[in-house]
Amino acid sequence: MDIDTFKDYFSAVDDNRQSAKITYPLFDLLFASLCAVISGSKGWYEIREYILGHHEWFKCNGMFKDGIPADDTIARAISSIEPSAFQACFIDWMKAVHQMTDGQVVAIDGKTLKGSYNRE
Repeated sequence: MDIDTFKDYFSAVDDNRQSAKITYPLFDLLFASLCAVISGSKGWYEIREYILGHHEWFKCNGMFKDGIPADDTIARAISSIEPSAFQACFIDWMKAVHQMTDGQVVAIDGKTLKGSYNRE
């Protein structure tokens, strides 16, 4: 699933921030936050650190061109999202992932890739 498809699933989430004060698009913050949380980030500071550590990748994909937001900025933007709208989008996205993988479990913790699992 590519970024544009992901964007389609979350396009129903409204950005309730004042348009004159927006530096970072809501999609950038939402996508990066989800990636960070899936990768184990716990809190706004760790989400910011995740974005910082992957900034070049995000820039190559058209995000965070103006730099990386402060953790307070991420928190305010994400906190402004209507929870029920986000929940509906997230459920639809997860259903699509479930269909794409034919219901198979997708390991996201990296143990298999790092070879730290028990081969026996």
